[in-house]
Amino acid sequence: MGRDHWKKIWIGSAGNMVEWFDWFVYASFAVYFAGAFFPEGDDTAKLMNTAGIFAVGFFMRPVGGWLLGRVGDRKGRKAALTLTVTLMSASALLIAVAPTHAVAGYGGAAVLLVARLLQGLSVGGEYAASATYLTEASAPGHRGFASSFQYVSMTAGQVLGLGLLLVLQQTMSTEALHSWGWRIPFVIGALGAAVVFYLRRNMLETEVYEETADAGVAPGRQGTLRALWDHRREAFLVVALTMGGTVAYYTYTTYLTKYLSNSAGLPKQTATLVSFCALIVFACLQPLAGRLSDRIGRRPLLVTFAVGSTVLTVPILTMLKRADSFWPALGLSLLALLVVTGYTSINACVKAELFPTGIRALGVALPYAIANALFGGTAEYVALWFKNAGVESGFAWYVAGCAAVSLIVYLTMRETRDIDLARVGATGGTGAPGPGPVPPVRKETAVDSAS
Repeated sequence: MGRDHWKKIWIGSAGNMVEWFDWFVYASFAVYFAGAFFPEGDDTAKLMNTAGIFAVGFFMRPVGGWLLGRVGDRKGRKAALTLTVTLMSASALLIAVAPTHAVAGYGGAAVLLVARLLQGLSVGGEYAASATYLTEASAPGHRGFASSFQYVSMTAGQVLGLGLLLVLQQTMSTEALHSWGWRIPFVIGALGAAVVFYLRRNMLETEVYEETADAGVAPGRQGTLRALWDHRREAFLVVALTMGGTVAYYTYTTYLTKYLSNSAGLPKQTATLVSFCALIVFACLQPLAGRLSDRIGRRPLLVTFAVGSTVLTVPILTMLKRADSFWPALGLSLLALLVVTGYTSINACVKAELFPTGIRALGVALPYAIANALFGGTAEYVALWFKNAGVESGFAWYVAGCAAVSLIVYLTMRETRDIDLARVGATGGTGAPGPGPVPPVRKETAVDSAS
């Protein structure tokens, strides 16, 4: 991979990291600001209220996926990425200044809700824009490796958020964190997004988009729902293959800290440290798995994830609930995230490889956002609902069931590793979209030859 490839990956990943820092600190700091906006009820009830607003943000993601996916296909990946980070900066600033219940009653919760809706709009477009950008910006034969940096940067954003939480837990009193300390990460997130806005304004567009922006769709229909309907099979495939992965991912990332403190009974500081250490290892695994997929294909990794998640979720969550110290909790968390890596490391490029250039951003964005709204965004709320109902073990079976459904999809889908992005959905003389990817064409590079 050349210098230009790495520059595109760096800028795309840095922006993605800040986006997801802002998205995840909401979940990480919820235990401290839940009482500020929802003072009534026990700890679980307060967390359910904040988790409900967390889930609402996901239901804006399909809107963001449609709007920003359209921008990405019609105006370019760079334009979509710049717009997403602008929205995220505004939403983080809103949360930072939101009035508490003591000051404005439930007006503060309303501000929190509006901010979360803006975040959902932003992230709904960010995922697809960055997935498409990183996949198109990579060298031939290295798409799995390059696109894996999407989850490296996503995880880095969460690690930074947890790291900041650990620092604040060590340097501030619990009372101060509950009172005003929880606002600090949102101020930092707003400032970080402003810096990324500058970087993205100067980023390079991908060559694939510049050369084949209208490929695979009729003239003037780039980024439209009509064009997406022509590729509805691939769109439904994105929803189905995302289902199990997104539930498992959010279970072992955003919900893990709460599960360890609220169910296993570990101190909040210990639970946070477990998540922090596990996510660092998880981030390091992504490029390794992505590179492996460039060698052996995408389907073997997806199938391994689905089998592992279906079989191991119930025992892992059961043992995590009984973990009484740092090391057992960390070991089980690492095992869970190792399994999830089979999905996270390559799901970005798999989805991007399904669509032609003219509909790729929207094709990834909208179906993925719908799947996340239905399954990923509700994972934490469903988990807390099972706990509140006294059948917490039911959530583990729910996660395993979602993975089992995705397993069926992985076993029946085609391999996408060798598809030429510039020729996906190649058109005939009429300009009508073709039935799907043309026969695989893989360009051998010097790296391929050497290896």
